[in-house]
Amino acid sequence: MTSHTRIKIPEGFWVGLQQLGIAPQDIIRKAQLPLTIISEPAVNTAQYFAIWQSYSDLIGDIAKGIIQLATSFETSKYPPPVLATYHARDYRDALYRMARYKQLCPPESLHITEEDGHCTIELKWLCPAQAGPPMLIGITLAFLLELGRRGTGQPLKARAVEFSHPMGDSETLEAYFGCQIQTNAACNRLTLERSELDLPFVSYNAELLEILTPILDQSFDEPYDSFPITRKVKWIMKRSLTRGRPSIHSVAGELGISDRTLQRRLIAEGTSFKQLLIQTRHEQAREYLANPTLDIKEIAFLIGYEDESSFYRAFRHWEGDTPSQWRIQHLNIHAKERFLKRDK
Repeated sequence: MTSHTRIKIPEGFWVGLQQLGIAPQDIIRKAQLPLTIISEPAVNTAQYFAIWQSYSDLIGDIAKGIIQLATSFETSKYPPPVLATYHARDYRDALYRMARYKQLCPPESLHITEEDGHCTIELKWLCPAQAGPPMLIGITLAFLLELGRRGTGQPLKARAVEFSHPMGDSETLEAYFGCQIQTNAACNRLTLERSELDLPFVSYNAELLEILTPILDQSFDEPYDSFPITRKVKWIMKRSLTRGRPSIHSVAGELGISDRTLQRRLIAEGTSFKQLLIQTRHEQAREYLANPTLDIKEIAFLIGYEDESSFYRAFRHWEGDTPSQWRIQHLNIHAKERFLKRDK
């Protein structure tokens, strides 16, 4: 698994956190990541794990965090491929659809085995040396059971649940899963009664599946490698700015190419590394300034400036105004637009 593996985080994830009273900005700050990640379509593996660990740390209790998020998440907020699983024909169809969707969502994968009277779903990491935090493991297995409960409309129980790590309050988790929980196990696995996989989904919608399934299939045809080099570089720059000014050497290393090759490919797309860095910083500055909860000094740090005065000089060059004045004008314009819409 390479460092630039892209992991999609659905917008509904942030909505679900807000419903629990957790501000997405608090998660990101605790994870020491750039705030723009909230609006980005994807993150890398390290960032993905950091977000889940941050959520776990803020909640304080792994078991509580698992159950709260699994039960409060609104089905309608899921991305189309996941939404399709809730409208599958039966529980078996839903689980296999979910396993296929996970192929689009590294770093974990789901392996389903049906034998005798039971079905096991094992969570495996694409890179075993990079295992995710316990909270992510627990949420993944809880969502699979939640999928069956919501789809069938029945209070299904697991036959067995195994976790490779301690999971906090085991009694709370046992009450949720409806069975004994084994921790410090050799794997992370959910075991179900095989007969329950035949249960029809009350939310089965053949017409909706006809619409959603091609979206999933199309996603398999949009590999990261097909993206323009400028898009890849800007994506890496955005998540690297808080560590200071990214170098062409570090970005080329993330892409697995030489500095010279990167320069040549950027020139072929009509730009340069320096131009992209300026453009990325400018875009991030405008996005951060539109958020009134961030102070100017914090924004300067978030886009890779060592001091506030350097950021002021750069922003005045970009916009012909100071960051604070630009923010006032921007917020006033948006306030006026909201007023006019409400007045209509």
